[in-house]
Amino acid sequence: MEAITLTAVGSDAVGIDAVGSNLVKVSVPATTANIGPGFDCLGAALTRYNTFRFTAMPDAPVPLTIQVTGAEFDRVVTDESNLVYKAFCAGFAHLQKPVPAVHLAIDLGVPLARGLGSSSTAIVGGLLGANVLAGSPLSLAELAQLATALEGHPDNVVPALMGGCRLATVDDVGKSTICELPWHSRIVPIVVVPDFELSTAAARQVLPQQYDRADAIYTAGHLGLLLRALETGNGTWLATALGDRIHVPYRKALIPGYDSVVAAALAAGAYGVTISGAGPTLLALADPERASAIALTMATAWNAVGVTVVSAEVLALDRRGATVEGDGVMGRV
Repeated sequence: MEAITLTAVGSDAVGIDAVGSNLVKVSVPATTANIGPGFDCLGAALTRYNTFRFTAMPDAPVPLTIQVTGAEFDRVVTDESNLVYKAFCAGFAHLQKPVPAVHLAIDLGVPLARGLGSSSTAIVGGLLGANVLAGSPLSLAELAQLATALEGHPDNVVPALMGGCRLATVDDVGKSTICELPWHSRIVPIVVVPDFELSTAAARQVLPQQYDRADAIYTAGHLGLLLRALETGNGTWLATALGDRIHVPYRKALIPGYDSVVAAALAAGAYGVTISGAGPTLLALADPERASAIALTMATAWNAVGVTVVSAEVLALDRRGATVEGDGVMGRV
């Protein structure tokens, strides 16, 4: 895949200056992407995390050992095909340095294949682990470029790396510009996670190859309104702004009980509901005073149609992004 040039706009992320480390801990937030009309361009970091610990093992008899803890630990592969390790190797390949033998400890806090960016946490975590063990030669923009090339699009990996709510656009020559967007404190994200999975590949297969002009205009207008609603906290605008005709109308058919859960959330006072990432997790946006009741209502509505809910949580916007701790290294990326 061709590399994409990225320009960070409005970011206050601080680069880490290190001279190499034998041990590094990387914490990467979950993300919600494709927010309403923001298909493939809008994402936000949330306060759930996957943690990755890399220990260089120069005298180890094997190049890789992996230990996994947390929910669904037994579903994570522990060989060279592990996505964290593949990103780790990609980082060293980019730096044209040999990949060191490493012990990788993964602690899972983000559900797998549920639309909360678990694969993006793996990619960002692997690249950051490689960067710190190599002495942190890569800038934030370079890390974002590599992560985007590995993931294929920036709407999950960029907020996972940088934090906050991020919009990414690509120009006619493939150059992406990323900007941080305001998110009002009176808007809280609620994520309700069902007990079934939906792969990104399957969710993309249901999308049409072409769209009507009216649908494109509708979605563009709603995206503009969504950005202003998130900035101002205007719930009336937000209720309209989450409308979409690019991905939600097609993907909701893959999510049993979607209409029932959305109707219950709106009746309980949510500003709006949409699919988180490729699904099947649903994202509601609401006033903080009503958020807990809305989360419970959504879980109850899904249970009523025979879908077991794994979790229903009121989260917050993670504004830090990925963080690292290592030998003499601590802080934001």
